[in-house]
Amino acid sequence: MNNSQFVNWFRSASPYIRIHRGRTFVIQVSDRALRSDAFTALVHDVALLTSLGIKLVLAFGARAAIEAALDERNLDSRHHDGIRITDAGTMDVVKEVAGRLLLEIQARLSMGLGNTPMSNAAIRVNTGNYVTAKPLGVIGGVDYELTGKTRCVDADAINARLNDGEIIVLPPLGYSVTGEAYNLSGVALAADVAVALQADKLIYLVEAGELAAMTDGRKVSQLNQDDARELLGRTDEHTDSYLYLKHGLEVCINGVERVHLLNREEDGAILNELFTRDGSGLMITTSPYDVTRKADAGDIGGILDLLEPHEQHGALVKRSREKLELEADRFTILTRDGVIIGCVGLYPYPDDGMGEVAALVVHPEYQDAGHGNRLLDEVEKEARTQGLDNVFVLTTQAQHWFLERGFLESSLEDLPMEKQDLYNYRRNSKILVKKLT
Repeated sequence: MNNSQFVNWFRSASPYIRIHRGRTFVIQVSDRALRSDAFTALVHDVALLTSLGIKLVLAFGARAAIEAALDERNLDSRHHDGIRITDAGTMDVVKEVAGRLLLEIQARLSMGLGNTPMSNAAIRVNTGNYVTAKPLGVIGGVDYELTGKTRCVDADAINARLNDGEIIVLPPLGYSVTGEAYNLSGVALAADVAVALQADKLIYLVEAGELAAMTDGRKVSQLNQDDARELLGRTDEHTDSYLYLKHGLEVCINGVERVHLLNREEDGAILNELFTRDGSGLMITTSPYDVTRKADAGDIGGILDLLEPHEQHGALVKRSREKLELEADRFTILTRDGVIIGCVGLYPYPDDGMGEVAALVVHPEYQDAGHGNRLLDEVEKEARTQGLDNVFVLTTQAQHWFLERGFLESSLEDLPMEKQDLYNYRRNSKILVKKLT
């Protein structure tokens, strides 16, 4: 991105930057991605995320590069049930390949963010013996030798480095208390680290074919745990798709709220997933993606972003930040992955048994999807909870929408006296009332 493109992107991404800043993400990438033409763009995106205040752990795999190196040396590549059997000779190759890839990643991250307003941002990379491993052992009579699995992740040490603004880069290696090194699965390692850190997101960059296999070629953007479990049950156990789904589901069960599976061949896949409303890949979630809840003072910026275009066009009365901060508890918001995409306010007049429905807004990209109905249902439920018999709305442009949902045309005299005194005759708003009982 050049300067102009970066500024435009930054403006559109601002709501998501506010949400993601300070959060911890674990990203796992295969060595095929590291050796592809898109590697530089990927590193650029990783550096950008760090510069925006997002804490990143980058775990990488080395399977394809290990296979190539073994072939060059005419060494046997032994597997059982899809898992590499790592003898001493193979382990020497694993160390060499992992070390080379680690150096390449560090060198690329040192390039910084040239040709953007963040060109002077210093990206510091840290790697170390954060992962203690143990041998996978003998399974079904097969000794996997120096193939290992995670025993412990030093989460405190990693968090200390992340809090200092460093990127943690982890090779697919673990170390025992006796000084041995073990060959680890990069996919499993990323999952173990995400759980140990209780990361906010785990992101797997996968091959396009693997992603298509997980969705059966259908347009599916999110799965809850039950959906993911059902999909796992009909996925071939000997495929990479199964491996990603298995570990993604385990991570969600163990407290990580979001697992994202993205096409590593898509330019800007991580940025599209994190900084656009609908993302670009497949997501496994532990909680509903769309959530309605009461607003608080921290939501004012997002509410203002929604209201401002409608205020400029005269559809809504302008509300100042100060006024909204005082009235935040009167608003219900609809969020998608933490970003506000809709809101509605309820201003009660308890002595008259009425409540005003105000500022019901849904982001343009999400209109005609039932979100307005959902917000209206929530505010009517709240009105009933407060013992109100009727709700009313003053509108200049949405009269028919409310009429279709049970509101009836009414007159100024039907409103609470306090609201009558505040009626703006210049706006000439239509008055609509709905009985709740």
